[in-house]
Amino acid sequence: MKKTLPIIIIILVIAVLGVSWKLTRPSDQPGQAKIIRVDSPRLNQTISSPLTITGEARGNWYFEASFPVVLTNWDGLIIAQGIAQAKGDWMTTGFVPFEATLTFTVDKNTYSNRGFLILKKDNPSGLPEHDDALEIPIMFAGVTAPPISSGIRR
Repeated sequence: MKKTLPIIIIILVIAVLGVSWKLTRPSDQPGQAKIIRVDSPRLNQTISSPLTITGEARGNWYFEASFPVVLTNWDGLIIAQGIAQAKGDWMTTGFVPFEATLTFTVDKNTYSNRGFLILKKDNPSGLPEHDDALEIPIMFAGVTAPPISSGIRR
C-alpha cells in the first residue's frame, strides 16, 4: 500500500494537469466561434442565389484581406466559389467584418436539398498544419427532394 499510494497520487496529478491544459489551451476544432463567426447564412438555413455571406473573422484567418468560400451540393460537388473580403483593417488579432456573394444554380430534381457552405482560412504557406475551415450545413430553396425516412417501419 505504501508503494502504490505515491503512484496513484502521481497519476491523479498528471490527469488533473492534462485536463486543465486541454481546457485552457486554444481550441483545435476548426471554425470555432473564437476564430470566425458567421451572421448569415445561419446553420441549416434555406438559401437561394445570389447568396450574401456576412460575419467576422480574426485577422489571421485572412491573407491580403481575403479568404476563399465554397458552396457544395449534397454530394460535395462545388457549385460556387468566391472570395470573402475584409471590411476593415485585417492586420490585427481582433475580429474583422467580412462579406462575400456567391451566385449558383442547383438542379431542382437533385437527390437532396442539402449542401455546405465552407469558409476556408487563407493559407498561403500551403502547410497543412495552418489549414482550417468552417463548414455550415445549408438547404437549397426550390429543390424537390424525396422525403427523408424517419426510420420507423409499419
